Amino acid sequence: MASAPNADEALFDQFLDDRGHDVSEEDWETSYNKKQCPDCGAIHDKAAIDCTVCGWDPRAR
Repeated sequence: MASAPNADEALFDQFLDDRGHDVSEEDWETSYNKKQCPDCGAIHDKAAIDCTVCGWDPRAR
């Protein structure tokens, strides 16, 4: 389960988790020596910090 920054978010994460929802934070998928965007599947170099195709950013949560 994702670590929530405050008690209200932690309680909500627990509520969703108890009902079978995935509450973990999304991160890059890796394929060989590349990163793959979990939203659109675009392939990027290891140095990428956000997806240049769809704009997904793992830090934007």
